[in-house]
Parts: sequence; C-alpha cells; structure tokens
Amino acid sequence: MSDHLNDSYLLIEDEMKRSYLDYSMSMITSRALPDVRDGLKPVHRRVLFAMGELNLSHTRSYKKSARVVGDVIGKYHPHGDSAVYDTLVRMAQDFSLRYPLVDGQGNFGSIDGDSAAAMRYTECRLTKSAEDMLDDLEKDTCDFQANYDESTEEPKVLPAKVPQLLLNGSTGIAVGMATNMAPHNYLELRSAIQQYIKDPDIDIEDLIRTVPGPDFPTGGIIYGRKGIYDAYKTGRGKVLMRARAEVEESGGREQIIITEIPYMVNKTTMLEKIVEQVRNGKIDGISFVRDESDRKGMRIVIGIKKDSFGDIVLNKLYKYTQLQSTFGINNLALVDGQPQLLNLKELISHFVKHRFSVITRRTEFELRKAEARAHILEGLLVAVDNIDEIVKIIRGSDNDEQAQQSLMDRFSLTEIQSKAILDMRLRRLTGLQRLELEEEFKKLQEQIADLKDILANESRVYAIISDDLDTLAEHKEYRGARKTSIVDSTAEVSLEDMIPDEDMVITMSHEGYVKRTSAKTYRTQGRGGRGVKGMDSKDSDFIETMFVASAHSNLLFFTNFGRCYSIKVYAIPETGRQSKGRPLVNIIDFLPDEKIAACIPVKEFTEEHYIVQTTQKGTINKQSLGAYAKIRRTGINSVNMDEDDRLVSVSLCTNDAYIVIATLQGKAIRVSAETVRPLGRNTRGVRGISLREGDHVIGTVTLTSEEQEILTVTENGFGKRTALSEYRVTNRGGVGIINIKQSPRNGSVVSVMAPDPEGDILIITRKGIIIRTEVAHISTTGRNTLGVKLINLAEDDAVIDVTSCTKEEEDSSGDDSLNTEETPVTEE
Repeated sequence: MSDHLNDSYLLIEDEMKRSYLDYSMSMITSRALPDVRDGLKPVHRRVLFAMGELNLSHTRSYKKSARVVGDVIGKYHPHGDSAVYDTLVRMAQDFSLRYPLVDGQGNFGSIDGDSAAAMRYTECRLTKSAEDMLDDLEKDTCDFQANYDESTEEPKVLPAKVPQLLLNGSTGIAVGMATNMAPHNYLELRSAIQQYIKDPDIDIEDLIRTVPGPDFPTGGIIYGRKGIYDAYKTGRGKVLMRARAEVEESGGREQIIITEIPYMVNKTTMLEKIVEQVRNGKIDGISFVRDESDRKGMRIVIGIKKDSFGDIVLNKLYKYTQLQSTFGINNLALVDGQPQLLNLKELISHFVKHRFSVITRRTEFELRKAEARAHILEGLLVAVDNIDEIVKIIRGSDNDEQAQQSLMDRFSLTEIQSKAILDMRLRRLTGLQRLELEEEFKKLQEQIADLKDILANESRVYAIISDDLDTLAEHKEYRGARKTSIVDSTAEVSLEDMIPDEDMVITMSHEGYVKRTSAKTYRTQGRGGRGVKGMDSKDSDFIETMFVASAHSNLLFFTNFGRCYSIKVYAIPETGRQSKGRPLVNIIDFLPDEKIAACIPVKEFTEEHYIVQTTQKGTINKQSLGAYAKIRRTGINSVNMDEDDRLVSVSLCTNDAYIVIATLQGKAIRVSAETVRPLGRNTRGVRGISLREGDHVIGTVTLTSEEQEILTVTENGFGKRTALSEYRVTNRGGVGIINIKQSPRNGSVVSVMAPDPEGDILIITRKGIIIRTEVAHISTTGRNTLGVKLINLAEDDAVIDVTSCTKEEEDSSGDDSLNTEETPVTEE
C-alpha cells in the first residue's frame, strides 16, 4: 500500500514540474517578453494586425475601441477584454510610449493615473508609426501561423520598418525573468543603425556616442552616464532620472517650478508623497504645493518659505520623493524563441537582420509577381501579332478547353498565357493597346532585372534598409528632437546637498557635549555687555571650546592620544541656543579615555596648506594638510608626544605665514613658518618656544601680513589688539617676548587669535555666558599693555574661550535679540 502511495506522489510531483515548466515557457514566449525583431509581445502584435485588417489607417476615420477589442479577442487573443483594452490604451498614451502606435480619440487616461474611459466610449485608429510596423506585410515578408482555433491566420512577427524595441522600449514580468527596456530617439537610432550597416564590426563605444542614452516620453533629466554605459555594454544598468525643475523668484520669495517628471511616475502620487513628507517633517521649507498643469503642458509650483532656500528644498525633494527615480534597464528579449540579454549592438544587429530578411522576401515576392505578369504579357503580345489566326482557332473550337489547347499547341503557349488570351477583351487588339503592352513589358523587364540584382547583391539590400530609415525620418512623427536631457553628474543627492552652507557656531563642553547653532542666533552687542546664555550645562560641566565654521566644512578633531578624527559640520546635531547638545562620543568612535584636545574646520584639503600642531610644552609640528584628506571612521595617528605633554593648539598656515606661539603668562614668540621643517604624520615635532617654570602654551596664531593683528583675551574678561609688526621675528626655541602685561586685574591669558577687523568675536565663560561683539570696538594697543574690558563677569565666572565669526546684519524682528539679562535656562 505504501509503495503505491509513493508512486502516486512521484507521479504528482512529475506532473507538477512538467505543468509548471509548460506554463513558464508559455508565459515567457507567448505573453511577457517581446520579440527582438519587431519589439512586440503577441497581444500588441495582434492589436495592430487586427486594426490593420479593419483598415484603420491614420488617414481614415476612427472606429470604436470596442470593435477593435472584439476582433482581437474573437480572432486572435483568447483572453479577457480588459487585458486587450489596457494594451490598446497604453499604446495610445503619449506619456507611456515615445512614439504612440494608436491614435486615440476620447479619454485614454492621464499621467495623473486617471483610468481611460470604457472602450464603448473611446475611438481609435493606427498612427503613422504603427502603419510602418505593418507595411509590406501583404508581400509575404513574414511567416503566418494558425490562430487559436485555426479558423484564420495571424503573423508570427511584423515587418517593422522602425526599430520598435529600442524606439518605445518594453516592460514585462515572466516566470523567473523580466524585461525593462527604455525608449529612445528615432533620429539617434537611425544614425546608429546606419553606422552598423556600414561597419558591422563597429565598436559598441562608437554606437554609444551616437545614441547617448534613453529618450523618455515625459522628458526629464538623466544624471550620469555610467548606468547608460552599463546597459548598452552588458544589457543591464540603472539610470538615474530627475524631474526638470527650476528655482524662480516670485513676489520676493522663491518657488520651485516643475515642468517635467521622471518616466513612469504618477504625478498625483508624487504630489501626495511631497505633501506627506512635508507634514511628517522630513522636508521643511515648503509653504504650498500647487498643480497648475493644463493642456499646454505640465506645471507644478512649490512655494518656499521666507527663511528657506529653494535649492536646498529641491535637493530634499530629489532625495525623499519621486522627483528623482531610477529606471532599471534590463534588455531581455526573445531571440529565435529563446530569452537573451542583449547589448545595444546586438539589438541593432537583430533588427538589421530582420529587415534584411523582410526586404529579401519582399523582393522575391515582387520578382515572382513581375515575372508572372511578364509571362502573361508575352502571350498577349503573341496574340496581338497573330490576332486573325487566333480568332479563327477560337471560332473553330467547340469549347474553351479545346480553344485553350489549340492555342497552346499552335503558338507554344503555356496554360496561363492561353487562358489570358481567351480572357482578353477585344479593345486590347488596337494599335494603341499594343504599344501600351509593349511599354509595360519593357518596364517589367527592367524591374525584373533590378529585383534580381537586389537579390544578388547584399549591399543593395542594406542600402534599402538605410534608405527606408532616411525616408521615415522625413515624416513629422520622427523628426522630434530629444526630450530627455543627459548631464554628466553622477552624484547621488547627499545629505550635504540638502543643508545650507551657512556659518554655524560649534560649541563643546568640558564633559564632551557638542552642538551646532546658527551664527545668526547670536546678535551683536556693544563692548562690555552681559551676553546671552549659550548652553545649558550641569553645575559640574562648563563650555570649553567654541568656534564658527561653514556647515559643509570638515571638522578635524585632534585628541590627547595624538589621533585625528573627521566629520562634517552638519553631522553635529543642530539644537537651540540653550541646549547642551549631545555627547561627542555618540558621534565619533573614540578610544577609551580619549579626549578632544583641539578642533579645526577645513573647507578644502590642499597641498599648499599645512597643519601646525603645538603642545603644552612648546613643541611644534608642521604637516601637510593633504595627509588628512581621507580619514577612517576609526581615526588616524597624528603626532607623537611625551606622556606628560598634551596638544593645546592646531591651526592652518602656508609657508609664507608667520607662527606666533603664546603662553599662559603673557609671553609670545614669532617664527617664520618656512623655517619649520614639514614632517609626516605620527612624528614628534621640534622645539617652538622655551618655557619658564609654571608657564605653558595656550595657543598658536598664524598670520601672513604685518598689518594683521593678534587679539589676546584674558580670563578676567580683558583683551586688546596688537599689530603683528610689534612682534619681531626670531628663531624658534627662544623664550619669546611680552605679549600682554599681566596683573591680578587681567588674570592669565586664555586665548590668542587673528581676528577679522570687520567681523565679530564670540566670548564664552565658564558658566556658559556668550557675548558677541565687534572686533572694531576693541582697542588696538602695544604689546606691553593691560587691554580693555570685553565682558562683565559675575564674581565667580571666568572667560574660557574666544572665537571669531562672520559679521551679520542686525535684525530687530526676532526673538533672539540679546540684552544685558540672561536668557532663562530651559532643558532640551
């Protein structure tokens, strides 16, 4: 019993395998994949053939779509009417096909995803392009096969004067495989095919130069050529498509105007996605979305808020919506009934091969027809020359058969010739008719000779293929210029593209909290103001470092271990002015017990610039900036130091600059950068300044002009500007000269910098108070002076850092204006 069941299971398994295989092959060869020769699937071919049989040419009147669908499903395609009608509808949509094959009248759907009207309401006829697909079909150019019930015949393939598979592309999903081919411009394809005809060994790169890429019916822009090259070279590739959009100014505000969208994108769905992304906060800066499309064309208007940037918002739209889409090219088609992945040259080759076969068969058909007619004319001319005798033979015969046989015997005529003589009308016996017969016979002889010459010379067949392409190019349907632009940029929309490149204040606390805040938040105050709360920190924490950098700059973090890490400024979380930010260890993968010693912003990594690193003990190390262009996520080694030393300053300079090293006790030394030999990364460095007991380096300034100034700020809120010319150039390693006069009023030096005379500075205290003041308001004095008060400090507060920033226009309308009172502290 068990053996019998096992045998049954095996039989069922075998049957399932066989049935599924049959189904798969049927799907692949009869439904889902196009034929490489005419570029059509069976349903498309049957629709066009049925319309041709109904004589629905582009010059005749329309017929109801239901009539066409009825003929297709009744004669050739035994499937549901909706499937056939959907096929007909798509062939009529100018946003689906680059060169539509059906001329529709009525509602055939829209790019918004609207469905077509019922087939009883719409009408259709063939386009000129579709007629070119059917042309010469009646001349035995293609094989026919019996239809599904063997009541009639249908063509296995169409003659296809145009390279339909490349012209309109194709899409389909079979079992285990799929095709997705892009449409192209006819004029470019014509040139490429003619190139191939002239030189079948042409390199595919030459063809790619002639056909630069797909040409989508909806236009748009293709970004990058690599995907196109891959598809043309291997048969597979990804093409990045973008909408055609421009940022315009209207009424003092920016607007994004979209006139073309990527191929196969539903406009309504795309707009709904945009609105959804605006509502959930993923895309900000949009005030409204309005569709102004009409019969003249597409026009989508996206309003930009006052404080937002149109280009930034557009990049976000590319990133998060279907304004940017990918078209995955997969050139899979049937070659001799077998699915094959084809490159551009192979696609062109198969089309030319098919046209060679069509023209050869057409020529053979026309030759047979001409020879048959010439054969009859030979008999008619014999009859005209012997008309009296022929009439006598006919009158003497008892019936047609006897007369026909007598003519054949007497004049050595064939059955066809003798029958034609018997069917000839008496008016053909006139002299004029004889001349016409002779003229027709002469022309037929010339035509026969020409047709035989075509069959004997392959070059003439290829010339006809080329001439046919040129003739079609004269029709208005194919003269259109390329709709889709191609640009060389291959860059994917990155996060950087979606962030304005504006000045940001980077703030780091003693316990490692970091944040970025727009520099516009800190408005200018006069010298001696009380400042504004810059960060909410715990009692045990305080602001330690602050500087201004462009949002797109790289931040190089140098640590106490002599290592360097790099991130973008925009990667630092942006928070409010009073927020404490986020722990830096959550952003950068530091080693255990590793702490930030210095940080510098870098816009571009150039070989002319150097990184100057100074340690607390006065060691200086100059390295090429280019050595830091590519830093691993885990960081790189930067400098070697003694165990009891630490890095205190990092700055950028060129060889024509001067380096000023300043100390805690108000000393400074000026050396030429050119005298400091550049070293490699992970080296020890050389002596920069000799220090007295209890003193250490607090910072380094690099300057290039004697007119430039050094700003020195002390812990008690005093500071001054001093011209570089006040500091004489010495050899490195000396004890230096006085930088600022020290007293209990001043306190120790906390910062030295080279300020912008037209800019502002930000001063930050241990309690997190920040004041922004103009550099021009700070007095310029000599080296051996006390300086002036820059900030009023609370009794137990002290200045810990100073940074420069770009001067901003004062805006009295905001809520962030600074006053002499502290802003209330709030939690983030």
